[in-house]
Amino acid sequence: MSSVQAWFPTLIYCERLQRSSLRAFNADLLDACQRIREHDEAGRRWSQPNYPLGYTSYGSLDRLHQFASPFEELRQRLEPHVRRYARALSWNLRGGRLLMTDCWLNVMPRGCAHSFHIHPQAVISGTYYVKTPRGCSGLKFEDPRLDSFMAAPPRRASARPALKPHIQYPAQAGKLILFESWLRHEVPANPVDEERVSISFNYHWC
Repeated sequence: MSSVQAWFPTLIYCERLQRSSLRAFNADLLDACQRIREHDEAGRRWSQPNYPLGYTSYGSLDRLHQFASPFEELRQRLEPHVRRYARALSWNLRGGRLLMTDCWLNVMPRGCAHSFHIHPQAVISGTYYVKTPRGCSGLKFEDPRLDSFMAAPPRRASARPALKPHIQYPAQAGKLILFESWLRHEVPANPVDEERVSISFNYHWC
């Protein structure tokens, strides 16, 4: 047994939604996203002060899986991934279930960012990527122990990723990322001209 061991892991799940037919599925999702943004006047108003430069339906239409069939289809395709992630976390649901309660879309043009935050009360949160132009920003996670490091020296630049204070997953169309909702994360400013489109969601334990 090694004299130095790793404990208290933070598990992040990243996988393709499915092995085939993603291009057609994403095309349908993208069309639905564009139509919702076009007609969601309340969401565009809410986004101006809360999601500068971009658009999100979070403040207006945050249950898209109950609103339009492409998002309900996405929910159905997410279910096996959520179950697999819960097994990896060794959760005992005590007869309960994991239920998608929130689902909203995000459109990030150049310069749009979403600063560090968590998703209170949910247990699993995630993002599915619909459109990801080359060079667009990914999803950045923060070590949850960071505020407890106190006087600890900084890590070397050559430290292995698991020891660094932040880790960034690239945004790739067709991939989904799942994480525990208490984990702080952000989307840095999009550095490219083309829009980055994603769908975010929360699961509660019911």
